[in-house]
Amino acid sequence: MNRCGWVNQDPLYMDYHDNEWGVPIYDDRLLFEFLNLEGAQAGLSWYTILKKRENYRRAFDQFDPERIIHYDEQKIEELLQDEGIVRNRLKVRAVVTNAKAYFKVVEEFGSFSSYIWSFVGGKPIHNHFQEMKDVPASTETSDKLSKDLKKRGFTFVGTTICYAFMQAVGMVNDHVATCDCYQQ
Repeated sequence: MNRCGWVNQDPLYMDYHDNEWGVPIYDDRLLFEFLNLEGAQAGLSWYTILKKRENYRRAFDQFDPERIIHYDEQKIEELLQDEGIVRNRLKVRAVVTNAKAYFKVVEEFGSFSSYIWSFVGGKPIHNHFQEMKDVPASTETSDKLSKDLKKRGFTFVGTTICYAFMQAVGMVNDHVATCDCYQQ
């Protein structure tokens, strides 16, 4: 199978690329999960986070914002002792901060999905890159998403993180033209 150049030969990574990356997600909880996992990735590789994803799901109650908003200092300290996740205090706190901001967005827009997808007009942008070197790290749209998320109280949502998020949840299709997933 022809894949994008960033995929290594680990079956977990190949499965993620082949079956998840770039597939449109409209589920609020999954969008919240991906936004926070992309934030956890800051300064690291996505492969590192992908290998820890199940640990993150366990540690953060399946990324249920309703549960996360009730995390207190004791819970944060417990999370910082969890070797299955990246134990960065700012990143752990960001998930709690983002859960609180999430509910404000849902209240205003009816769903997190409606809000997120409004940045691309409700449907994926299909790019036509020939090589991975052509794929940008950020775009004008990710700049706008980042700025708006920050304005609403979200953290670890810089423009590069936002673009990686947009790619992961299928807001943009950045499979290169030679990738077998490109047409899907």
